[in-house]
Amino acid sequence: MTYENLDAKLVNALLGDGRASLRSLAEDLDVSVTTVSNHLSDLEDQGVIRGYTPIVDYDELGYDVTAFIQLKVEGSALPDITERLKGHKQMTSVYEVTGDYDVVAIGKFTDTDGMNAQIKELLTDPDINESNTSVVLNTVNENEQFTLDIEEE
Repeated sequence: MTYENLDAKLVNALLGDGRASLRSLAEDLDVSVTTVSNHLSDLEDQGVIRGYTPIVDYDELGYDVTAFIQLKVEGSALPDITERLKGHKQMTSVYEVTGDYDVVAIGKFTDTDGMNAQIKELLTDPDINESNTSVVLNTVNENEQFTLDIEEE
């Protein structure tokens, strides 16, 4: 096998099994263990692969309320607000966005009372001008990643 597309194939293999050993990856990709190790190190150094972590089903742990929280924020306060949201352990994603709102945060909560408490705490900040919260009724697809396209050799 040529090394063309090896990084994409390595990423795809890890998406299929993030716990795969270097040896099994090397066998699957038809390269040496050293080659896999070197490419994997390069991908980690470049920030393409940022870690290896389990996919947790928060619903199974009792965090079955998912909310999308949209915030309008005073411009200069945006970095402070996003850092604060990032610091809330139950906020699984925080985005600065374009459109009617400046920030979208996705949170997981055990109940609506806990969600309300966090939202009310956020709204005490004078730099937050407006909020809109949507509660998820049904999760169709979540935490999915996609495989990379590989050019024909």
